[in-house]
Amino acid sequence: MKQLDEFENKDLASITAKGKTLLVFTATWCGDCRFIKPQMPAIDAEYPDLNFIEVDRDLYMELAQELHIMGIPSFVAYEDGKEVGRFVNGDRKTKQEIESFINNLAFAN
Repeated sequence: MKQLDEFENKDLASITAKGKTLLVFTATWCGDCRFIKPQMPAIDAEYPDLNFIEVDRDLYMELAQELHIMGIPSFVAYEDGKEVGRFVNGDRKTKQEIESFINNLAFAN
């Protein structure tokens, strides 16, 4: 999974412009984020056509606020620049819940 800070241009529109992208909002201090982190490589591998990008909420607070990310971990999916779904709340998330969310996204292709 790529980190948002790896991108030269951190503009959301350019990062999500092409293909399928899943922003994964986390923070180093977040217990629920640490709970799911070991499962994320397997989830990432399961969906090779989906570009996973980890966003440290504390480093990108303006983006989190813009997208109304209040609880973490949270997930926001895009296809060709358009938001197609979000799994945003303050609850602990399981691997099965994240996979179910991804499987039910309204991707066009």
